[in-house]
Amino acid sequence: MTDVVVTGRGVVTSIGETPDAFFDALLSGASGIADGVGACTEFDPEPAMSAKEARRADRFTQFGVKAALAAAAEAGLDATLGSDPDVAARTGVVLGTGVGGLETLERECRAWVEGGDREVSPHFVPMMMPNAAAGTVAMKLGIHGPGFSIASACATGSHAIGEAKRMIERGEADVVLAGGCEAALTGLCLAAFRRMGALSREGMSRPFDLRRDGFVMGEGAAVLVLERADHAAARGAQVYARIAGYGASNDAFHITQPAEDGRGAADAMRAALADAGASPGDAGYLNAHGTGTPFNDRIETTAIHAVFNGGAPPVSSTKSNIGHLLGAAGAVEALACVEAVRRGVLPPTVNLEQPDPECDLDHVAGAPREAADIELAISNSFGFGGQNACLAVAKV
Repeated sequence: MTDVVVTGRGVVTSIGETPDAFFDALLSGASGIADGVGACTEFDPEPAMSAKEARRADRFTQFGVKAALAAAAEAGLDATLGSDPDVAARTGVVLGTGVGGLETLERECRAWVEGGDREVSPHFVPMMMPNAAAGTVAMKLGIHGPGFSIASACATGSHAIGEAKRMIERGEADVVLAGGCEAALTGLCLAAFRRMGALSREGMSRPFDLRRDGFVMGEGAAVLVLERADHAAARGAQVYARIAGYGASNDAFHITQPAEDGRGAADAMRAALADAGASPGDAGYLNAHGTGTPFNDRIETTAIHAVFNGGAPPVSSTKSNIGHLLGAAGAVEALACVEAVRRGVLPPTVNLEQPDPECDLDHVAGAPREAADIELAISNSFGFGGQNACLAVAKV
């Protein structure tokens, strides 16, 4: 077996744009949600991108590039990729998004309707396409190994990290930058989710709370540098955690609604544990998908009980702090698990004041929980389309 470790971390969220700032904010119960959305109001694409580059990139790409370059710098890759062709050829990038350049799409559609062909930007396609972030990261860093984008709705970030793990295990790369990025806080997208009845009417993210009435949308990105463990050791890289397991499944039930028995979610969790060579009792923390919708939280609880047989580990949902980042959610939550096992402390779910009796889990709520002996964390991501992904993150 090939051990796959994390040697670099990058993040952009509404509560922090470095791993430490982000996780410290989670522990303090900070909220990046205002006016019903979790917007990254302090975000500046520079210096990761020049002003000209930023003008020619959609916001989701800007997020992804900033997170990826920070992760690469922390891993000590940015100084070597461009100068060593062999290293560049053995490095990959898998950077996913749920919807891609939606801000660009809306703007250019409006320009075309109002002014015709000549009003459409020649940069429309490269700004809108979902693989723009992955391609831009490769160009910025000089990555010549495998590269592509994954789009599986809210499971995207976890799928990207899991598939990057598989690439390394198959020997296709020594290092892969993997994660997700999303910038979908546009009028059309918010209207669409609102029409579906998926968004919180009160603009509050309350996972597992009796008062929950839908999710709150957020935006941002997270990228992890995944690396073969012996490769990391040979170059003296700092290791933050190990991606021990990855599981994926399909509900094959409904395009937006999870199966009532939670079978798809349970299958993904079981597969991740099996891939990690772990038993349910080895998990010391579970970062739930925990969207705050009536359906998801109840059905995810059913799935967790099915896997852990009533002995589930402590559970929290970081969507309560930053909202639902769609294609970036799984990557941001994987980073939260990396920090939980590294620091030995679990972030709380905020706004969980009246736990739903149907969501009878061991909730971390109100304050962080010390967990010095934690060895393994589970991160759940379940997407529209019934596509599920689960990661097992281990302490090193």
